[in-house]
Parts: sequence; structure tokens; C-alpha cells
Amino acid sequence: MQQYIIVNEKNYYKRLDKFLRNNFSDLKLGFIYKLIRKGFIYINGKRIKKQDFELNIGDKVEVRYKGPFEERKKENKILPRPLDFEIIFEDRDIISINKPAGISIHPGKNEEKVTIIEGLLYYAKGKFEPHLVHRLDKHTSGVLVIAKSKQVARELTDIIKGRDIIKKYQTLIIGKLKGERKKLESLFEDKKAVLYYSILNNYKIKKIDLTLVDIELKTGRKHQIRKQFANMGFPVAGDNKYGNFEINRDLKRLIGLKRYFLHSYYLEFRYKNKNYSLISNLTPDLKKVLERLEG
Repeated sequence: MQQYIIVNEKNYYKRLDKFLRNNFSDLKLGFIYKLIRKGFIYINGKRIKKQDFELNIGDKVEVRYKGPFEERKKENKILPRPLDFEIIFEDRDIISINKPAGISIHPGKNEEKVTIIEGLLYYAKGKFEPHLVHRLDKHTSGVLVIAKSKQVARELTDIIKGRDIIKKYQTLIIGKLKGERKKLESLFEDKKAVLYYSILNNYKIKKIDLTLVDIELKTGRKHQIRKQFANMGFPVAGDNKYGNFEINRDLKRLIGLKRYFLHSYYLEFRYKNKNYSLISNLTPDLKKVLERLEG
């Protein structure tokens, strides 16, 4: 979404939020406040984050957002919605995409952005029906595999549950870890959670120790990587749910880390006598974080 309106006598409202509500009638009020709060509204070229900002006749009011924001109406079923995403691989059975950070897999309560499944429905144009076989958290980026039929989904789900799959991630954690490849094993709600990790690099910025870690995930528990490292005392950088809010705030200021640093970069499995090796390079925002740490 990127458009502008010039304030005139016919469309004038004094408060910015009221102006937006009445001139962008397709948007819900909560969505409008989110646009203001996150800095996507510009008045005469200047970013404005105050909902009660006073407008004048002749002002240029712009909504600047290049991402996949789209207003969601209440629907009883999931509808196709346009979404930009990179396709890593596609054949008759599966499609693998490079999931962007900040995009949910499936519609949920208070979710206003277009979701992955809606974007895939739009892409499919009725030629196939996308079915999830595994998930990535909303702010995790990287390799995501979607089945093109229910039958394929059932078979791939069995492969994943049977752990006949290799899943690799990169994460940046707060704290200094050393040593060789290690196993990390925990119990989450009486279910075993297992991963192996190796140290890739150590960094330090303004007395904050950070460690870049390579992970092979053996089980797929909810928030597993984030919870296991947090329980060790080494939370994922940028993770406010399980980590340190104050340090994350400093990291945002110092190195521009705006989300938790977690990326699914490799997925390998065998299906129908065919080997699938799917790779996703580190996203530009996370690359910049590492460049700032190395610089």
C-alpha cells in the first residue's frame, strides 16, 4: 500500500486519525492506528506517529508501506489474497517458499496482514490446494514447504513426524557460548525436545556478548529453539517473549535488530524416491545485523 491524499475543504478533518478513517474507508480503525504507530504515515514528507496530529488544508497525507499489509474482512472461510514471496522450488507435489519474517502462516485472531496460506491460494489460482505440513513462527524467516494436495500433506507429515528430515537454522543468541557441537535436550509438557548446535562466531558490542549458532533441529516443539536457549540463560537476540527486553532494545539501537534473529536455512527429506534439498539464504535484515557486528 502506497498512496496519498491532498487535504482539501471537502475531505478535511482536523485530527490525523479521523482524517484517515474517513478517507480510507476500507481500513479498520485498529489497522489505521497501527499504521500511525509504526511510522507508515507521512505528512508533507515528514513521518508522523501522533494520532492527534493536526492537519491543514493543502497538506499531503501519504501512506507509505511496501510490505504485504492488506485489510482483512471477517470471513467464514480463507480467501485468496495477493502476497509477494520467493519460490525456492516447485513441482507437481510441493511448493517451497522463502517465508518472510513478520508474516503469519495462517489467519488468526487480530491478524490483519495477508498470511502465507492466503497468498498461496492466490498464487495457485485453483490449480492446487495448499496444505501445511510444518510451521515457522511469525517472525522466523526461511524455508517453508507446502503440499499441493491432502494426500501429499498426509505423506509428508508422516515423514516429518518420523523425523526422516534434516532441519537447520541459524540464530544469534545473547551471551558467549564456546565449544564443539553439543546436544540440547529438554522436556516440554512431557514431550522430548532435542536439537544439536555448533558455534559459528562470537561478537561483542557495548559490553553485550553475542553468539552466532548453527542448529540442527531434531524435534519440532512450539517455540523450541527460543525456549531451549532461553532456559539455558542464552535467549535469542531480539526475542522479547523469552528474552531480555532491555538488551533487545539496545540491540535494536546499536545494530538495527528489529525482530528475533532466527532463520530456517536448510531442509532436506526424501519423498517418492526423490531427494529434496531446499536452501534459503539469510535475509537482508539479518545480514545487515551481522555486517554491523563484524564492522
